[in-house]
Amino acid sequence: MELTRNTIDVLHNFASINGNMLFKPGNVIRSLSDSSAVVGRAEIDMEIPKEFGIYDLHEFLGVIGLVDNPVLNFQKDYVQVEDGSGRSRTRYYYTDSTMLKYPPKDINMPEADVTFTLDRDTMAKLSKAASTLKYSEIAITPNDGINLSVTDTDSSTSHTYSIDVAGEYDKNANFKFIIDIGNLKLLPGDYEVSLSQKFISQFKHTTRDVCYWVAMEKTSTYQ
Repeated sequence: MELTRNTIDVLHNFASINGNMLFKPGNVIRSLSDSSAVVGRAEIDMEIPKEFGIYDLHEFLGVIGLVDNPVLNFQKDYVQVEDGSGRSRTRYYYTDSTMLKYPPKDINMPEADVTFTLDRDTMAKLSKAASTLKYSEIAITPNDGINLSVTDTDSSTSHTYSIDVAGEYDKNANFKFIIDIGNLKLLPGDYEVSLSQKFISQFKHTTRDVCYWVAMEKTSTYQ
């Protein structure tokens, strides 16, 4: 089975969520963060023929990077990573699923109370602001549209970077959703964002079959 660039990109992204991964037959892969606050799901452009576990996805991707045009040859206890010519190969053994952390199923997203589009440029600005101000949280509040603020939510006098985006929500609602920006390990691109008063968020890529569910911080409020 030849690996595509698209699949390798998604695997690198999911490795940033969790180094463990359990692959299952089909074209869907999933990842669950150590804190269980983030679930990632992607449909890839190749079919996985069997279930197998990888304990260190970063290392596995490093092995794949050793060869040009990598091809996976699945055996009972290991996968053989070969180059396109078949001249070089690495035998990489599977890990038992009991040693892995993985999501048993997709998240059943509740009805959304707030929706907006988060484009690549806006996400980049928020990430840069968080790095500059050394803050770790994004506050999402109503402000005609939606206001996204990088701030210290524990301090009323903290420095704040904010940016407005268009969005949909009940104009009678008052909310302050808090998301740890460290949990937003997203593939580059634009996202349709859905937020629920049950304090779960969904980030769905607009052009790729990739979706993330991110738990909000306990300090979030909705009235």
